[in-house]
Amino acid sequence: MFQFFRNFFKTKLGLAIALAFLGLIALAFASADVSSTGTFGGIAGGDRVAVVGDEKISTSDLLRGANNSLDRVRQEQPTATMREFLRDGGLNSALEALINRAAIKAYADEHGIRAGDNLVNSEIRMIPAFRGPDGNFSEDTYRQALAQQRITDAQVREDLGIGLLSQQMLFPAGFGATVPDKLAYRYAQLFKERREGSIALLPAATYAPSGEPDAEVLRAFYDNNRDDFVRPERRTIRYATFDSAALGDRIEPTAAEIAARYERDAEQYAASETRDFTQLIVPTEAAANSIRQRVEGGAPFEQVAREAGLRAAPVVDVAREGLAAQASPAVAAAYFSAARGEMTRPARSPLGWHLARIDSIDSRPAQSLAQVRGEIADSLREEKRVRGLADLATEIEDQLADGATLAEVADEIDLELTTVGPALANGRLFENPQQTVPEVLQPALATAFQMDEEEPEIAPVNGGQTYLVYEVGDITPAAVAPYAEIEELVEARWRASEGMKAAQAAADRVIARLRNGDSIADALAAEDRRVPPAQSIDMTREDLARQRERRIPPPIALLFSMAEGTVKKLDAGGNAGFFVVKVDEIAMDDIAQDDPLIAQARRQMGPLLGDEYAEQLGLAMRQELGVSRNQTAIDAVRRQLTGN
Repeated sequence: MFQFFRNFFKTKLGLAIALAFLGLIALAFASADVSSTGTFGGIAGGDRVAVVGDEKISTSDLLRGANNSLDRVRQEQPTATMREFLRDGGLNSALEALINRAAIKAYADEHGIRAGDNLVNSEIRMIPAFRGPDGNFSEDTYRQALAQQRITDAQVREDLGIGLLSQQMLFPAGFGATVPDKLAYRYAQLFKERREGSIALLPAATYAPSGEPDAEVLRAFYDNNRDDFVRPERRTIRYATFDSAALGDRIEPTAAEIAARYERDAEQYAASETRDFTQLIVPTEAAANSIRQRVEGGAPFEQVAREAGLRAAPVVDVAREGLAAQASPAVAAAYFSAARGEMTRPARSPLGWHLARIDSIDSRPAQSLAQVRGEIADSLREEKRVRGLADLATEIEDQLADGATLAEVADEIDLELTTVGPALANGRLFENPQQTVPEVLQPALATAFQMDEEEPEIAPVNGGQTYLVYEVGDITPAAVAPYAEIEELVEARWRASEGMKAAQAAADRVIARLRNGDSIADALAAEDRRVPPAQSIDMTREDLARQRERRIPPPIALLFSMAEGTVKKLDAGGNAGFFVVKVDEIAMDDIAQDDPLIAQARRQMGPLLGDEYAEQLGLAMRQELGVSRNQTAIDAVRRQLTGN
């Protein structure tokens, strides 16, 4: 059918119809003002944010992707807000990730590459998080994990499927990538590169205004930088804990229970005997008797065995019943009739003739009920404690599910309710950041910051020794702090901001003087503010590599990326000021062709080159398929995420 249309549009009639159709589309675009209403090449502005080939990325996909990305950020920075995430380009990163996924899926579909259901099932079963207590895949654990992450089985399967397609297409592109010898030589030679230069810091505090700020200026600064004054979400949490004390006398075993357990484990408390021995199995009775006679004559058992081309093997902690089952009743009778240190008489099993030296005997007399009463009582008490706590937790969970409040549950089983907060997601108290929530609440914080208000939860803590039942009280969403409450903070931020602007201007002045031929000392001395002297740098890349355990300072990293004779400025971060970095001289020595650094460079650069090949293949897929973005829909998602 497609070939018919292609051939039709090659005719004069077809061409005329096509041009007329395009004219109608142009008219529709012009009359509807596409750029402002959000229609996008057939994509509704409120529906899809991008199209990759035939794969469409919806606004809901981008919303979910952004929220998931923020959750990952919060694993490292619990108080991170959506506004901060968006300000740092998080939405664009989430969209790029979705576009890359869609490109892989569309390209695979176009070229008949697939990841079957069985392969996806296999991947799911291999994920450790989905295994039960026995170490095997558990359907219940799998469903619970999905519920906690608020994702569906279909989403998991789609993600794993795209991951498998990525392995099939991108992994081969970078597999086995090797670096040319000349490039490896040049890279290795860089380790010997020596750089000399200077680094100066122009502190923002030195240039910050010192006079009384104008109230209108401060208010304007606050209005223009509202995102910098967002207070993170905080919540109050009500909770109570209970342990075995809540069970009272219910965990104490009765005399009847102790007697029944003793009866059940009668074999465990009966008289027993185990033996350690060193044994040998030979094919004939004559060979066994010959070895026994030599050992009884004084020859070491192990030596006699070696001379016969055999090895005597030690065996420990063997009971008579077990030996009879594993070898034969005759072997068990022979082994358990000999005294300690004696050689047994030869006895036969299906494997051959057994001969052993008895190394030790552990005889245990029978234990009466009176002797083991305490041991049995402790065991029963622990079992009843674990079972009783679990039953009580289930009982409470059922009551909460039926609509009971946390206060009602606490009254019924006499629990003391405690309220803590407002607390931040990282566990610190909002009003006193030096303090944290009680340790018992720490494991529940992540869940508490995902719960709705007054939605009680129950969870085991301390390895099941204690149970925590809790709910969220007041929820204060992340919002810009009122100006009146943070006026001093606004003033401090304004001074820091003005200081940064002045420090940047000072850095530009210093750079201009350096380019005019001044020394760095003279260029700094020409400033009307007293600034710290420049620090001289003389080091090699090898020296830099030795600092892998520590973070390399950004100005040092910049110095090693600049050309000889150049000078640049660098934001010191944290409103600290600006660095001025100057490279005076770069020297590089030759290295031997068999220098170990060359082989090391080849090993290090191979995977990097492979990653680059895979990345370029991904970009080529996107180019071939075509990527279209709907900025109107993207902006709508951004507004929705910020609550506007």
